[in-house]
Amino acid sequence: MYRNDPILPTFALILAAGLFYAAYLDGLHIARLLGHAPEDLSVGQIGLMAFGAVLLLYGLIGLVSYWLEGVELRPGRHFPTPSTAPVAAGVILVLLLTALSGFFVRLLAYSAQTGHNPTWLQGLVFGSISLVVAALFGIYKKFFGRDEVITEEEKGEFPW
Repeated sequence: MYRNDPILPTFALILAAGLFYAAYLDGLHIARLLGHAPEDLSVGQIGLMAFGAVLLLYGLIGLVSYWLEGVELRPGRHFPTPSTAPVAAGVILVLLLTALSGFFVRLLAYSAQTGHNPTWLQGLVFGSISLVVAALFGIYKKFFGRDEVITEEEKGEFPW
């Protein structure tokens, strides 16, 4: 494929959602057969969710690539155009990152003082911190980074 289109990543996201739903339905089927909700996951549920997670990651990477690079790469140097909206979004994300980091530190201090360790909340806050940092990197790459696309001849020196 010479074009960077969003069709295949979107199909992967839809298929991932279908696999997660199939794992949910499998859990309901097992609960109906047993008469109560099982405490652990079945092998089928784990397989469906693992394959769904791989497709979800593949779809997200493809859509981010489409957003950052566009439909087609054009050879040459590309300079960003100045704009106010990405700067405002960056400032808001940095303020959100500061608030989340402060909350994460307070959460760690709370768990050290009381002995109550809410690991699910710590993981949720740290995951959201990671997503905010990824969004900041994406905004920087899309709106502030200089790009240079280099092409080479078909009969180039390199073996690939």
